[in-house]
Amino acid sequence: MEKIAVKELFDIVKRSYCYRNLEWGDFISVIEYLGGYYTSLEDRHIYAKIWYDKEAGMIGRRGKMARVIYMTNIGTIPDETFVTVKVSDHVIGRIDEAFLERLKRGDVFVLGGEKYEFLYAKGMVAYVSASVYKPPTIPSWFSEMLPLSFDLALEIGRFRRLMEEKFSFNVSREEIIDFINSYLYVDAKSANSIFEYFREQYEFAEIPHDKKIIVETYKEGKTSHVVVHSLIGRRANDALSRAVAFAIARSQHRDVEIAINDNGFMLSCNKPFEVKKAMELLKADKLDTLLKIALDHSEVLKRRFRHCAARALMILRSYKGREQRVGRQQVSSAILMNAVKRISNDFPILKEARREVLEDLMDINNARQILEMIEKRDVRLKYISTRLPSPFAFNIALQGITDIMKMDDKIEFLKRMHQMVLARIALKNRSPESSERAIEAFSRTRKAREIFDYEKEWEKGEKERIAKRNARIELLKMQAANLKRVPMYVKEELGKMIDGERDDLREDVVERLEKDIDRIKNKCPKELAEFLDVALREVREQI
Repeated sequence: MEKIAVKELFDIVKRSYCYRNLEWGDFISVIEYLGGYYTSLEDRHIYAKIWYDKEAGMIGRRGKMARVIYMTNIGTIPDETFVTVKVSDHVIGRIDEAFLERLKRGDVFVLGGEKYEFLYAKGMVAYVSASVYKPPTIPSWFSEMLPLSFDLALEIGRFRRLMEEKFSFNVSREEIIDFINSYLYVDAKSANSIFEYFREQYEFAEIPHDKKIIVETYKEGKTSHVVVHSLIGRRANDALSRAVAFAIARSQHRDVEIAINDNGFMLSCNKPFEVKKAMELLKADKLDTLLKIALDHSEVLKRRFRHCAARALMILRSYKGREQRVGRQQVSSAILMNAVKRISNDFPILKEARREVLEDLMDINNARQILEMIEKRDVRLKYISTRLPSPFAFNIALQGITDIMKMDDKIEFLKRMHQMVLARIALKNRSPESSERAIEAFSRTRKAREIFDYEKEWEKGEKERIAKRNARIELLKMQAANLKRVPMYVKEELGKMIDGERDDLREDVVERLEKDIDRIKNKCPKELAEFLDVALREVREQI
């Protein structure tokens, strides 16, 4: 088929179920892009893919290379790779690209047991600062966690509501455990654990559920934390938390840190802020517009735009047998993104990238539904203040913090936190039995009466890690200096590599090490051999 009418093609496309809601304006904008109507894109070597006569309303094939380009570049699975992490010019390690998508300037994460603050990304390199004096805000396993579905989250919320009703009507322990067994089909130990978990939350604060969202505020030193117990799944919480944080930034000029999980999200700032005012500013019908502005310069939109640009043949992964690396694709996409914004903020590929972020990565539709329920008062917001996180807030409050703790310290820390919760409940209830239980729990450790503060926990681990790292560096330098039949200039280059240098190394030394690596590894200690393997691989990646 050499030529076809645009309207006829539109009718054919609309017959497909996935394009049943496709609008004529969106369809024509794609045709105009493929037809080369945006001449300014030719400066970026993006040319027409099809022949399009706007007056006649006809389209057709253009050129002999169109089919080759299509067959060698088409595909919905994007090219992904690892991102190199650097402090200045020194390579620290690598992180997954999906993990980088979640980062924004100021976020702190753990890599190789060390804390780093994210500054910015350029291509497939993330630049970070090693001078970090605050706990991690992003857990290391974040990008690997599967999200909870919205429907299942609402069912869990319904179970929470039923549990709160039973506690409020003073139903006996035995009856509640029988209810848990019949509702969840769990064993006796699990049922008892669930009962104790809910009882402590109920006595400490309130139980959030599908009809009530608890907004819990507490302070840790000079830092203010707000935990929003919105059990709607991580994807919907991602959208809602970004909207709230953006509203706070615009209305109160506060740059807040965000932590999210399936059960809610937490906002933190070293200056006081009013989350209630921000929540009141959010409107369901304005959520799309607000999030589009909030995401405009985000790392996640830049990455998703690259994926969409590759699918739309704006960026060719392969051309005449030459492959384009992912890093080069990302640099090209960043330039293209600025170019298409100048053409139109609703350019079809940019529009699809936003949709992919808001609907596939996040869940804007269900986040909007929750805001509508709040506006209709089907779901109410309850604001409370606590001295320390409630049991339901433990998970998100400690998110990222526990990455830098040893397992024994982590268990001990959680025990102390639990004991402090029991003590608060005892003081609240003023019953002899609960007071005695809390006093007994407090007496198990000398540290139990310390003020609630994470800093001492991670500062202790920080000192241990620095001492351990320095000891390893000294050991490697000593082993390198003691190598026999190795020229002094080679030992000097090895010392640079041990100090973290990867760029300014003598090429002849690197080539010699790569050539004789097997012989060197057989003669040098195990620690130095393992280090050389990793260091030479990082040097090769830099070239």
